[in-house]
Amino acid sequence: MQIPNRVFDRYVVPWMRHAEMESAYLRAQFRKRYGIMIGLYSYGCFDRWRIPPGSRIGRYCSFARSVRILDANHPIDRVSTHPFLYDRHFGIVDADQVEKTPIVVEDDVWFGHNAVVAPGVGRVGRGAIIGAGAVVTRPVAPYTIVAGIPARPLRDRFDAATIARLEASRWWEQDRRALKSFLSAQSLDGPLARAHAAV
Repeated sequence: MQIPNRVFDRYVVPWMRHAEMESAYLRAQFRKRYGIMIGLYSYGCFDRWRIPPGSRIGRYCSFARSVRILDANHPIDRVSTHPFLYDRHFGIVDADQVEKTPIVVEDDVWFGHNAVVAPGVGRVGRGAIIGAGAVVTRPVAPYTIVAGIPARPLRDRFDAATIARLEASRWWEQDRRALKSFLSAQSLDGPLARAHAAV
C-alpha cells in the first residue's frame, strides 16, 4: 500500500530526519513521489514545499531548514496574478499557465538560513556558498561565495590551483569511509589538505 504524500511528508520525513544524510529510502521516495533527485550525504533538502519538483541536488550539500528554491513566478501579464488563473489544480484553467524552471545544485554547496533561489537561476556550481538571507537571481559559479539582495559574488573560496586540485580529486564521489582514507592520505601541509579542512 502506497503511503499518501501528505502522510509521508508529515510523519515519515520528520521521523527519518536523523538518517537523511544516508537514507536510500528517502532519496528513492523523493525521486518517485516528487521528481526531486538528492545526492548522498546532502541534508536539509527533504521538503517538497521548499525544494520544487524537478530539482537535482548533488552530494554533500548543506541546506539550512529555512532555504527556499522557487521554480516559477506569478505571471504579471495576465488579468490577475492569483493562482486560480494559472494553476490547473484549482479547476479554472485546463492547463498550467506558468513555465517552471528546474534547478541543478552541484555537489558540496552550502545554503545559509533564509536564502532564496529565484526562478530561472538554473545552476548553482560545485563548492559554492550561498550566504544567509541571500536572494539568488543568477547562476552561481563553482567555489564562489555569494550574499546579499540580490546575491552578488563576494569572492572565490580558493585560488585557481586549489580549485583545479579539488576538481581533479573528485572527492565528492567517495563514500564516507573512502573520504576518511582520502583525507588521511593527503599531505597535511598542502593546499588540498587545507581546502579539505575548510570544507
